[in-house]
Amino acid sequence: MTYDLKYMFRCLQLAKIANGFVAPNPMVGAVIVHNHRIIGEGYHHRYGDAHAEPVAIHSVKDKGLLKEATLYVNLEPCSHFGKTPPCANLIVETGIPKVVIGTSDPNPKVSGGGIALLLQAGIDVVVGVLENECYELNKRFFIWQQEQRPFVLLKWAQSRDGYIDIKRNDAQTGPVQISNLLTKQLTHKYRAQNQSIMVSTNTAVLDNPSLSVRRWSGKNPVRITLDRTGRIPSDYHLLDQSVPTIVFTEQTDKTSTEKLEFIPITFSEDTLRQVLTILAKRGIHSVLVEGGSQLLSNFIASGLWDEAHVEISNLELHDGVPAPSPGVLVERSCLMEDHQWIDYINRTKKF
Repeated sequence: MTYDLKYMFRCLQLAKIANGFVAPNPMVGAVIVHNHRIIGEGYHHRYGDAHAEPVAIHSVKDKGLLKEATLYVNLEPCSHFGKTPPCANLIVETGIPKVVIGTSDPNPKVSGGGIALLLQAGIDVVVGVLENECYELNKRFFIWQQEQRPFVLLKWAQSRDGYIDIKRNDAQTGPVQISNLLTKQLTHKYRAQNQSIMVSTNTAVLDNPSLSVRRWSGKNPVRITLDRTGRIPSDYHLLDQSVPTIVFTEQTDKTSTEKLEFIPITFSEDTLRQVLTILAKRGIHSVLVEGGSQLLSNFIASGLWDEAHVEISNLELHDGVPAPSPGVLVERSCLMEDHQWIDYINRTKKF
């Protein structure tokens, strides 16, 4: 392994620490090396806080070494004023002579501007070290910036014979428990890693889900549902205002509050794209879609999805609600006890 790969891997390790806390910003780690020895490192801790580069720079005890050091960072340093000053300017001011970057930033406010600023200052810049890994870490941020929509992750659990539930007509009959304790925990991990979580009207009415993070550490995602005609009872969890919630509806007489917002849309005009566009403009860069079957299938049919995490149990139902079918190649697969996880991907190349 080369030194560049070694230190970029460390950047990725640091960046992952803040998974679930920096969105919609990307996860970024930075390492400063002098004579093959790390003299400073840092990462972007949470949204609104200092970026990884200044944290790493300020962690160096002997600032005189910076003029002979190399800075490693998994994403191009920013070159614009946002909630924090431009990182590229600070790097230039410190006199760091070399910067190694994992991947460029797709944000139009940066998009090569940080690299150009460093080059103009005479800094030796290397771009593309562990580029695929750096993209994978921040795939939600990249999709949000490049396609002006949130990254869409579909998730469902199904029986071995291809059903996600028995057929139900009311909330009195609870859903079939396909997941086990471990896979339920993984589901809550996904919730913590994504900014929002979406379910259909039928799922909301039949399951009365809370859609919160309880089996993992992290923030609750923004809850999203489609309720065209106002079928969800007012005393259900989704409307209890305990967690920020968005309800897309055709009703125009609904009163929004600080934590419960009703957004009127036209359901006859490409509903999913309308929803994703609105969410993207609100700074939501990822959506976990947990059901129901029709909503999941609609995302697949429209092509407006990026990955699907499918849990398959040994349980057989013989009849019920058919599971969706992504219809694409399996990207990853793993087996755990009596369950199998299959991850599908909707793109063969991300950039």
